[in-house]
Amino acid sequence: MIKNIIPCLDIRRQNIQLKDKIFLTLDKVFDQTAFSGGKYVEAFETSFSAYCSVPYAVGVNSGTSALHLMMIALGISAGDEVIVPANTFIATAWAPSYVGATPVFVDCTADTWNIDPLQIEKRITSRTKAVIGVHLYGQPCDVDAIKTICRRHNLYFLEDAAQAQGAKYRGVRVGGFGEMAAFSFYPGKNLGACGEGGMVTTRNYEYTEHLKRLRNHGSEIRYYHEELGFNLRMDGLQGAILDIKLDYLDQWNERRREIANRYHQKITNPVVHWQKNPDWAESIYHLFVITVDDRQKMLQFLESKDIIPGLHYPVPCHLQRAYAHLGYRSGDCPNAEYLSAHCLSLPMFPEMSEEEIERVVEAVNAYK
Repeated sequence: MIKNIIPCLDIRRQNIQLKDKIFLTLDKVFDQTAFSGGKYVEAFETSFSAYCSVPYAVGVNSGTSALHLMMIALGISAGDEVIVPANTFIATAWAPSYVGATPVFVDCTADTWNIDPLQIEKRITSRTKAVIGVHLYGQPCDVDAIKTICRRHNLYFLEDAAQAQGAKYRGVRVGGFGEMAAFSFYPGKNLGACGEGGMVTTRNYEYTEHLKRLRNHGSEIRYYHEELGFNLRMDGLQGAILDIKLDYLDQWNERRREIANRYHQKITNPVVHWQKNPDWAESIYHLFVITVDDRQKMLQFLESKDIIPGLHYPVPCHLQRAYAHLGYRSGDCPNAEYLSAHCLSLPMFPEMSEEEIERVVEAVNAYK
């Protein structure tokens, strides 16, 4: 008997629906050999900048590269500090580390799980140059509160929107609130490539031209290199795929919100808690994360019901071995540490059936 397993994410269902349309476009990319950058990447950059209501977008090979190049474009380097959340995927912290700067980890709030503005100001020093606000799990962080702090201390505000394509803060899509914003198109994202991809959005023309140069070996004219650069271009196949998928993003996000609303309304088990959604934040529910006192017990219970939850993230950034040299200890970021020890991600993808949603709800409510 074949089990009807409900995965945390199933990107095959989405890609199968668009396979014919995608393959037809890929034939054009192949015929034109537009594989590295080129017209299909440029078309997607134009589409995505319009979607985010910003004038400029620069495609790169990953969200991690987007964060990295943002640091260089701002001149952040050795001796500088950049404030980042302890509760985020590690790529947020890699960005300052790649340029020799130091990530300074700040705790999240106990309810929204995004970076706590009240804790940011306590960690600012004379070496602080920027604050990266992460729109975690697809929910915008408190942009106005963070920008107020940044203005008071003359700091750059940057958005890590890797999980937040289409999320809105006070009715406006994220991606244009800071100096720059980084997006990821990793396959599992709400807008996912069939491979890797990333984007930087900005309102600043100078940053845009610098980013384009940095991603292309520090070059504007072939074989002439103005600065140390990198090979971080988005490839044409991914640009073409993402441009197709962008047309469906809003309906996919709306379906995610419908599923999240069902979870909110129908999960009544008092031992289960989830991320608070402030009135000013319109999440796209890249993930639907819950916390329970005994995560392992809940994990095993759901798996016994053929439901496979995810785990985002079991070790907070400040306690990762890669950052042991910074001297952080357990208890430094208690909210992030609690979340990392108690979180589980319920199945969340637009193609979930009504029966699957009901099965998840019933299983979570049945857990004791």
